[in-house]
Amino acid sequence: MKKTNFTEGAILSPLLRFMLPVLFAMFLQAMYGAVDLLVVGQFATNADVSGVSTGSQIVLTLTNLIVSFAMGITVTVGQKIGQKRPDEASTVVGTGIVIFIAVGLIFTLISIVFAAPLASVMNAPEEAFDITVKYIRICGGGFLIVTAYNLIGSIFRGLGDSKTPLFAVGIACVINIIGDLIFVAVLGLGAEGAALATIAAQIVSVIVSLVIIAKKGDMPFKLTKDSFKFNMLSAKRIFKLGAPIALQDFLVGMSFLVLIAIVNNISLEASAGVGVAEKVCAFIMLVPSAFMQSMSSFVAQNIGARKPDRAKKVLFYGISVSFVFGVAMFLLTFFHGDIMSAIFSKEPDTVQLAFDYLKAYAIDCILTCFLFCFIGYFNGNGNTAFVMTQGIVGAFCIRIPVAFLMSHIGNNSLFLIGLATPCSTVVQIIMCFVMYTILRRKATYQGITD
Repeated sequence: MKKTNFTEGAILSPLLRFMLPVLFAMFLQAMYGAVDLLVVGQFATNADVSGVSTGSQIVLTLTNLIVSFAMGITVTVGQKIGQKRPDEASTVVGTGIVIFIAVGLIFTLISIVFAAPLASVMNAPEEAFDITVKYIRICGGGFLIVTAYNLIGSIFRGLGDSKTPLFAVGIACVINIIGDLIFVAVLGLGAEGAALATIAAQIVSVIVSLVIIAKKGDMPFKLTKDSFKFNMLSAKRIFKLGAPIALQDFLVGMSFLVLIAIVNNISLEASAGVGVAEKVCAFIMLVPSAFMQSMSSFVAQNIGARKPDRAKKVLFYGISVSFVFGVAMFLLTFFHGDIMSAIFSKEPDTVQLAFDYLKAYAIDCILTCFLFCFIGYFNGNGNTAFVMTQGIVGAFCIRIPVAFLMSHIGNNSLFLIGLATPCSTVVQIIMCFVMYTILRRKATYQGITD
């Protein structure tokens, strides 16, 4: 495993070299849900599509909590590497593993015990209710594996290694495709089969990743038995950085769950349509999402090495490159979203409803190029409390109220309901610009007085 040093030399080329494996890994991860829905859409019913759509959004919300909280490890490890303190990085990793075992067990319990109430809160259509419950319980039963899967990736990204997580995701994607074809297409298990395939894929991926790590043995620090203890100082740092991000992502995820619950109340076809659209969205948002993750690692190392100017430059590089892709995705999604939606469903009504919803998301393709890069920059700086604040404001002050309003005055138009997302993004971008200006003026003032 090769550790990348982001604190010296050029900026754009190492950023892109690090970002591309992250992008490919996210693409393959998006393939999970995409293949699940694609196979279910072709070989099962609309009820199964709705079950996967609603159930996967609940599971995704909990999974994002793990991924977001793990950012505390990514940033802390990156800063320790930038400060050339490998022993402290080892302590952080060991403490993180202890914490995440507990988190995985808690989420497993929540998913299995409260699957039915969660499906009820989401207004899962009556025809798809039992299917949704089964999907949540099967995926939730594997949360320890999901936790290990995401924890491994967060540690390596903090070290500047984005290739090992890519390899792990690639293996999982292949296994998931094979599992979907066997469980859904051949055995006819529908949404239940898709859930089984997902968990089986991640089990294989974690096992293979651990074997590779054991054989390589070239980490920049040593993990011993003493490393796997709860260190209070490391835990405080992980919680300080990771908890605000996790809370923000959880509440933002909740806002999307509310939005889906609003749509589920319209009709089974609308529920399936939004489910299809969300899978398409996972692909069209890949580039800015990859920059967000990559930027956190790049910025964290430079902040640890006391090189804030390099951290600022990477923000503008990320926005510039992702903006080009954002415009391309806007044009593709706004004018040809029906073609993209038809990949996941054979029902004309479902495809049309998905297309209507995607037109609103197409606008967000351009906006997220700014927002996601700012979030990555602020996370790497350790300004996770602000990231939490802007996310909560966007979710609960804009997205939910706008979606609720549009569902009542917009004649159940999914396009109008979908506009809630770009509306919230605009407000969040304004907040990010204001925060960036404040931090820059503060740094300039300190530089003058010092």
